[in-house]
Parts: sequence; structure tokens; C-alpha cells
Amino acid sequence: MQNILTIDLEEWFHANYHDDVFDPQKTYEVRILQNTERLLALFDKYKAKATFFVLGHVAEQHPQLIRDIAASGHEIASHGYAHQLIYQQTPAVFKEDVSQAKKRVEDIIGKPVKGYRAPSWSITPKSLWAWEVLQDLGFLYDASVFPIETYLYGLPSAPRFSYHPESNGQTLDLLEVPSSTVRVLNKNIPFAGGFYFRALPYPLIAQCIKTVNKEGHPAIVYLHPREIDPRQPRLTLSMKESLIHYYGINGCENKLIRTLKKFEFTSIEGYYRL
Repeated sequence: MQNILTIDLEEWFHANYHDDVFDPQKTYEVRILQNTERLLALFDKYKAKATFFVLGHVAEQHPQLIRDIAASGHEIASHGYAHQLIYQQTPAVFKEDVSQAKKRVEDIIGKPVKGYRAPSWSITPKSLWAWEVLQDLGFLYDASVFPIETYLYGLPSAPRFSYHPESNGQTLDLLEVPSSTVRVLNKNIPFAGGFYFRALPYPLIAQCIKTVNKEGHPAIVYLHPREIDPRQPRLTLSMKESLIHYYGINGCENKLIRTLKKFEFTSIEGYYRL
């Protein structure tokens, strides 16, 4: 069975733990080029296709990188422009951020962008209005929902698998593709990306992917380019934030390789034939 591979294409410093974790006006060391090239080489080697959710800031700084990803047969989608949490924006500000990012990327690749993923899964009970904005902007799908609850994000009441959300009592055409979980003791447990992928042992991740597949659905794996880069600079974070952001980075690439060897991956666009 095909599973879905997604990459949030952002730099090593893009994070949302607190308001001043990074300064959008400051110049930082560039790490995304070498890290993304490494990912592309791995995906080519193991015949995997992915959806790259491209941050508008990254597209603006590195347009050739976006062209290279598209030329390698991967889907280009949007991650917004400035890596800001949706629930800290007004609908108007959010619409401007996303429409700007969508246009930048479409100008680079010369074709429409179909999908969107929010920074830090920030479609939550406080920002359900975002779905209607995304549909109005012409997106076919969203991948911003994590059906769990954490201090930073989560929509625990959401279905575990793809669905069409409702807005103002109407079912939208927009398809929601939530991040993967397994059910354990009546709770949704994450496993397939980011901190969870880095922290959990590979055999458990593989078993969870198989469990989701047995339910008749693709597992959705997500990573950031920085997660295969143990030598990246370090942000100034609290102990808790540092654990979430950096734990398991030394072994992440090897875990990804094992996952690519074991399972077949395609993009969201490819799986749902959008």
C-alpha cells in the first residue's frame, strides 16, 4: 500500500515556541540547500515521491531550489509565508499571508498550488475559520490538522483520516488530510513525524504504519530538512522546547532511510489524484 511523505520546507530556525524565537529581519546561516539536496537524493534512491510544503520566505530566497524539487517529480504545496501561527492572526492577515505565499510559489513553478499546511499544525478550535479562507483562495486540500491535543496545537475532536470539514453549517469541497495517529486506550497517539518520529524506535514506527494501513488508510510521514542535520546551529530554547526541537536528530536520517526502504511513498496530490 502507498503511504504519503511530506516535508515542511523551512529553515533550521523556523519555530513557534515563543514570539521571539527567530527574527524575520535577521540574516541566519543557510542550511536548507544542503539538507534538501540530501533528502532529494534519498527520495530518488528509494523511489519515493513527496509533497513539499514550501514556506514563502524560503521560496523567495531560493527559487531554484523549488524548481529543482518540482523537476524531481515532487509536489509543491504551500506552508504560508512567514511561519506564523494561524490562531494568532486575524482572518484578513492570514488570507494575505497565504495568498502572497501561494502566488510566489506558483510564479516559480508555473502551475497552481493545490495544498496547504499551517505552521505548527495551527488549525485548532480557535482557527476553524481558516478552512473557508483556504477554499476561497483556491486550495483543494489542507493538511494542518493534528487530531491530538498539545500545549501548542491540536484538534482532538477531528477525524483521524481524510474528510471534508464543515464551515457555517456547510460541508466544504476542501479536503482535510490530518496527520497520522494510532488508537491506544481510546486516545490518538502520534508517531509519524517530527519529534515523534525522532523519539520513537523504528520498529514501533513501522508497526504503527502497518496498523494504519490495515485500517485501509495511508500513513502520513512528515519531516523538516533540519531533522537530518545534527550540525545545525542551535536556537535559544527552554529545556522542554530544546527537547522537542532537537531530541533524536543524530539518528533521524538513518530512521528515515529504514522507513523509505520498507514502505512505498507518494505525494498527497498523487495519492488522492487531485
